[in-house]
Amino acid sequence: MKKPTKTISGVAPVAVMIPPRACKHGACVFCPTLNAPQSYTPESPAALRAKSLDYDPFKQTKTRIKMLKEMGHPVDKIELIIMGGTFLSFPREFQFQFVKRCYDAMNGKTSKTLKQAKKLNEKATYRCVALCIETRPDVCGEKEIKDMLEFGATRVELGVQAIDDKIYKLVNRGHSVSDVIDATRRLKNAGFKVGYHLMPGIYGSNPKRDLRMFKKIFSSQKYKPDQIKIYPCQVLKGSKLEDIYWKGKYKPYPKPLVAELIIKMLKITPRYCRIMRILREIPLVYLVCGIKHIDMRKDIEEEIRKSKKRVNEIRFREIGFAVRDKRKINLDLKLKKTRYRASGGMEYFLEIVNKDDLLFGLLRLRLDKSKTATVRELHVYGPALNLGEEGKISQHKGLGKKLLIEAEKIAKKARKSRIRVISGVGVREYYKKLGYTLDEKRVYVEKKL
Repeated sequence: MKKPTKTISGVAPVAVMIPPRACKHGACVFCPTLNAPQSYTPESPAALRAKSLDYDPFKQTKTRIKMLKEMGHPVDKIELIIMGGTFLSFPREFQFQFVKRCYDAMNGKTSKTLKQAKKLNEKATYRCVALCIETRPDVCGEKEIKDMLEFGATRVELGVQAIDDKIYKLVNRGHSVSDVIDATRRLKNAGFKVGYHLMPGIYGSNPKRDLRMFKKIFSSQKYKPDQIKIYPCQVLKGSKLEDIYWKGKYKPYPKPLVAELIIKMLKITPRYCRIMRILREIPLVYLVCGIKHIDMRKDIEEEIRKSKKRVNEIRFREIGFAVRDKRKINLDLKLKKTRYRASGGMEYFLEIVNKDDLLFGLLRLRLDKSKTATVRELHVYGPALNLGEEGKISQHKGLGKKLLIEAEKIAKKARKSRIRVISGVGVREYYKKLGYTLDEKRVYVEKKL
């Protein structure tokens, strides 16, 4: 198998890119304005692949599945990721057709409507078990959330970068901190898993300010995302920041400072959050100044393990990486609960862990003022398996069912009348076997308690 970490978390990620389109607010100072999807360079691997296929969603999805399959990866369970700018700012008709064509590629059949395509995917060979959309905090209102639910989306990544209105104004971000707070609350209430993109070293900040903002993201109930991508600021060709750099008014952080800062961030990340990625892969031809070593995360994690520093974030504890590294794995498992308030509701983070705190599976349950409890995520970790394949360590061992039963108990105790799950279209059959049915709007699977 080539690049085994691609499916080491239990699903096969399939990224498709939307065509280039300028943002309505103009360009952020750090963003390149080249002939490529927003915030990407023309020679980024995903952008090159998308351009060669005329940004056709059907061709992109089909080609990526074929590539992963040829690399030896199981592709039955797909996480579809729509990237390349603010997808939700495109015309609605374009959005619906784009998503439908992605489902058509997974289904191997062209449907007349998105509704029909989703229905087919419930039992397709390549099932969409999760769908992620990237958007700006100010393009994430009730209308956009309704559309994303109709797409079958389960995860949303917000371009937050920093939580400071002065910085936003300086970099021409075009939205406010209150937009971040509002979008986070709306998404959680709708059941989405929420991710933030953060940019240490952003123009106008400094290391102390970066760390202070990072701490606030987890100390304030207004934020508390489920996952984070850390993209240290780099100077790219075609950006306004390039001019500022050449005038001597800005310089990105050197690698040792970034590593030190990220280690501090990892140490204070709570156990309910996953640090998805550290550093973007920028082709060197477009990098004016910044870190060139894209494999920096590996070095950081090796240093942490050697020093035996305590890190609780999800990715660091995933069972799949322990399997990859051939570490000794204790299979005496227990269920651990973490409760915290966030965005006007009570969150329960349930985990299946062993005595070494290795993570085998998790569930996010949200309780608010309504009579319905919401499962925002159910994920069993470990190398991805094909549907129906017998599990040896984590996947297909009944751990998901165990987590769901515990969530139902908590919801009953809180006197909720029903529980719903924001389920990927391709996972609906799994929930149906556990007594869940599609709601009237065909968005959530639900169960009366």
